[in-house]
Order: sequence, then C-alpha cells, then structure tokens
Amino acid sequence: MTSSELWTRATADRYDAEETEASSAAVLGPTLAFLAELAGDGRALEFAIGTGRVGVPLRERGVPVVGIELSEHMAAVLRRKIDEDTLPVAIGDMATTVVPGEFTLVYLVYNTITNLLTQDEQVECFRNAARHLEPGGRFVIELGVPPLRFLPPGQVAVPFDVSEQHLGFDTFDLVEQILVSHHLTRDGEDDRYRRDNSRHRYAWPAELDLMARIAGLELERRVADWGGAPFTQDSAKHISVWRKPT
Repeated sequence: MTSSELWTRATADRYDAEETEASSAAVLGPTLAFLAELAGDGRALEFAIGTGRVGVPLRERGVPVVGIELSEHMAAVLRRKIDEDTLPVAIGDMATTVVPGEFTLVYLVYNTITNLLTQDEQVECFRNAARHLEPGGRFVIELGVPPLRFLPPGQVAVPFDVSEQHLGFDTFDLVEQILVSHHLTRDGEDDRYRRDNSRHRYAWPAELDLMARIAGLELERRVADWGGAPFTQDSAKHISVWRKPT
C-alpha cells in the first residue's frame, strides 16, 4: 500500500457527475487521439484508471486497455460501464502492482501521480511503468505545473475555481512539496456546501525527467496540452512523453 488516499464509495459514486466537463467530447477527443496514436497496434495500461473516464472510450476506439486502480469503489463504478474481459482492472497501487504482459503505452492522466505523497513512491511509479513497457514503448503523464508564481510572500493559498457551485483552492507546504486541495461544493438548491480536501505531492517537470532517467526512460517530447501546443514558461500544465530505449 502506498501513501495514496483511498476514494470512498460516496466519492466514487458522484465522481462522474462532478467531472462532466473533463468527460466532454471537447476534452476527451484530443486526449484519446494522442493516446491512441502512441499505443498504435499495441496494448495500453492506465495507472489509476478510476471510473474509466479515459480508459473506457479508449478501449471503444479499439485500443486494448488494462487498468490498475487502488480504490475498489472507483473500479466498481467502472465495472458498471464495461465488463472485465473487455477491460481488465487489477486492484492495487500504481507504484508496485504488476499485471501480465508488455505494453506499447503506459499512461497516467489528470494529475494523478501527485496522489503518491513521497518522492520515493513517485520514482517507483516510473520504475513500474518502465517494467511494463516493451522496448520503444512510451510512458505519458498529464500534470499541472505547480502554481507557486501566484504565491506572494506570506501567502499559502491559491484559488483554482470560483463559481456558483464550487469553490476550490490549494494550500502549499513548500518544504515537503505537499499541496492540499480544498473543495466547497454546493449540494442541491438549499445553499448547503459539502467540504472535501485531498493531499498531493507536486513535482516539477525537471524532477519528473530525473525520475524517468532513474527508471531508464528518455524524454521524447513535452507539450502544453493534448492538442500539442508548445510548452512554455507560462504553461499551466504539461503532457510529457518518455520512451523506453530499444
């Protein structure tokens, strides 16, 4: 078991409803095209597959997908959408769980590597990806750039969403590289708000490149979004692709 926090049944059951924008065709279209191209004629392995927001439609595109998921509750929601024979899922953590066979693509989306709360565990995640890749295969991560430029001296919080239904902000421990995402979500129409929070270990692109080198992977490209926009110092996130040498 890693330090990742477990998703509860209640959180898993409402996850898809709260992620409708991330599940839209506008968001998923470029994501699926990017991943399908890298997978080619091979198989894809998704770390932290969750409820199958990406894995299920990627499988429907014809890419054989296998998943690893720590939360049985999240995997149960996925299983309502697709059967085990079509999309197998192993229950376990993404840093150490091993599934049979080799893959042309291993991918980890939506900032999920930050669920591993220590640098050692994040390194092991890279090693686990390399363990599953065939020679020439790729490991892909989608991750936000830590927004520390928004922190003036003495401030520890940065808002990331302010809307009628949701208030979200991150607080930072700059020594341990830990951020806590705080959510106040409006439930129903009675003006009551549900409060949730989750801990994450943020990492810089250069730090991930070093983790990849430790795992025997080489950086192939880094872009700012799934559409392939150039990554610059002003980019809010990156899609990074590392390759296992042949």
